[in-house]
Amino acid sequence: MRVLGIDPSSQSTGYGILEFNENQYRVLDYGTIKPSRRSPSHKKLLDIKAGVDRLITQHAPEEVAIENPFYAQNVKTAITLGQVRGAVLVAVAGHECPLFEYSPLEIKKAVTGYGRADKNQVQTMIQALLNIEGGKMEEDASDALACAFCHLNTRLYQKNIEESKI
Repeated sequence: MRVLGIDPSSQSTGYGILEFNENQYRVLDYGTIKPSRRSPSHKKLLDIKAGVDRLITQHAPEEVAIENPFYAQNVKTAITLGQVRGAVLVAVAGHECPLFEYSPLEIKKAVTGYGRADKNQVQTMIQALLNIEGGKMEEDASDALACAFCHLNTRLYQKNIEESKI
């Protein structure tokens, strides 16, 4: 199964493409979509949508997982994040990919075993779990990979439960 994980943000939307096959995870790609800081908000949203479109076309994920934060620090941040999520959701819907949403708590717990882990802990664990060597990756990219990892584990768990009922 191939999954695109997305961590939405107007400044740096993280993405990570994971594949699970023959009991192994394989990282296909990860990074960030960074619209120009000087662009007006509607142009940033278009750039994010176009970036997600390219990723789906290039990697053909079977499913998409997105982080769904419960709250934002202020109203303006919440509105901006909602707009970014809207651009991502439109791109995903345009490709008719099944979409799944996970809270930050669910993602952190799936990766670190602790729902209140900080970003550095998530990044360290996702690099260890997926055998990603090298220096630090961008937080948004590691968060997106963590979202994809959470989704794959959730799907595998569901599959195992269904198979055990047979």
